[in-house]
Amino acid sequence: MRRLRVVGLLSLAVLAAVSARAEVVMVPMHDGTKLATEYLLPNGGGTSPVILLRSPYGRPRAVPFAKLFNDSGFAFVVQDTRGRGDSEGRDMVFADDGWGAHKDGADTVDWLRAQPWCNGKVGTWCYSALGITQNMMAPATDKLTCQSMATTPCSFYGQVAYEGGVLRKELIETWLGWQKSLHVLDIYKSHTTYDDFWALHNVGDQAAKITSPAVHISGWFDAFGQGTVDNFVSRQNRGGVGARGNQKLIMGPWTHAGPSRKAGELEFPENAKFDINTYQIRFFRHWLLGENNGIMGEPAVHYYAMGDVAEPGAPGNEWRTADAWPPFEAKDTPYYLQAEGGLALDKPPKDASRTFTYDPANPCPTRGGDCLTVPPGPMDQRDVSGRADVLKFESSVLDAPLEVTGRINAKLYVSTDAPDTDFTAKLVDIYPDGREILIQDGIRRLKFRNGYQGAEPLPAGKVAGLDIDLWTTSIIFNKGHKIGVQVSSSNYPRFEKNPNSGDDFPSESNLHVAHNTIHVSSEYSSAVVLPVRP
Repeated sequence: MRRLRVVGLLSLAVLAAVSARAEVVMVPMHDGTKLATEYLLPNGGGTSPVILLRSPYGRPRAVPFAKLFNDSGFAFVVQDTRGRGDSEGRDMVFADDGWGAHKDGADTVDWLRAQPWCNGKVGTWCYSALGITQNMMAPATDKLTCQSMATTPCSFYGQVAYEGGVLRKELIETWLGWQKSLHVLDIYKSHTTYDDFWALHNVGDQAAKITSPAVHISGWFDAFGQGTVDNFVSRQNRGGVGARGNQKLIMGPWTHAGPSRKAGELEFPENAKFDINTYQIRFFRHWLLGENNGIMGEPAVHYYAMGDVAEPGAPGNEWRTADAWPPFEAKDTPYYLQAEGGLALDKPPKDASRTFTYDPANPCPTRGGDCLTVPPGPMDQRDVSGRADVLKFESSVLDAPLEVTGRINAKLYVSTDAPDTDFTAKLVDIYPDGREILIQDGIRRLKFRNGYQGAEPLPAGKVAGLDIDLWTTSIIFNKGHKIGVQVSSSNYPRFEKNPNSGDDFPSESNLHVAHNTIHVSSEYSSAVVLPVRP
């Protein structure tokens, strides 16, 4: 959803020239609304397959990409989405791009296939917001030949708007503000639980209707990293004929900006980059031109197993391949939080708890993570982890490397004296020099502990289990490092602060202090569950 950029996913050389054969037409949708659509044809005339981009950012930002595809024998088409750029209609931010009342993506594919310069094959391409538009259209048409999308969520409720039931403030509010689409924020705020509105933004549930092969690209520190993994898994395993078994996944040590050695405060080796351009063109040439280039015989998954960036030759920091995700059967291993601040494989030996005070007037500041509009990535947490409202737990020094590949969960037992509150969890890699490098984090609203369809407030003082999804990663914690877990009740502005009043959103008048407790006992054994490689 970031503003369209070239750096990272495409070389600046692509901007050198574009085809001169550009035409702009107003393409009618089923309801009569006309969308501004620009096409640039490769030299030579005749018919050719099409690469389609549908963008909320305006066609001029995308047109320079035409040369990359024209030179490979594809027509290039870019369209302003409804209510954006020169297109008619009202901007409703992706609501009209899917399988709802309006099916603008599917209508556009039908129009393209009827054009005299199209050979009937249509592929879609791009990332972030332009990945979302193509992902949303996939269940609405069986006429797509293939797709390539990067940094794209699978389900809006938990991966765009309400992660763990908490508003992703820095992402959704800031991005909608950039787009001058804050009227949609009011709609999102009126749907705080998972309902029929969000079902129309859940592509994973529509996987059986999708027929297109696709490439899915993201990074372990991307705002939509889990969504990218979910898109691949749902289509690869449950997709319709054509999609199932024909998906590709590339996951690097990257933020939303795309392939780079630099992420947050870490710099990975030179091999952290990936030639995305060549890979995507090979994929398109196979499906759109029938080129037998071997790409579909290669492993379905490329993923980067991260490692210690300070010690030369440390295990990890390498690309791996697999035929599926997850790439192997990991052992879900609980590391139990200890009363004295330890993190161990054994349950706590005695009943204990740790309580902290969470004041929404003074929330814990965001320091990296899977962010979009504030500095993202693996940041050192020492600037915030010493706060009184942050509980720190750490393992003993590792005497051997430990690989964690897969989905991470924190399973906490909690209580509070407030009508409602939030709990956050962070997994950190503690370097020998003391750096506390954030690997993944998450949040969960207590009243949504049993699901997101409805609120169930927890009575004051009662203990309840609370699962916090920390998404997916692949990292080898090096020998000499420690595994750390940090628990709090805020991570602001990455997530909206809970007023502790039971209200969904804070105001000037509803902020209350909460005394929140993490239970670490034989009965209530709070833990972080790591997918450890056997």
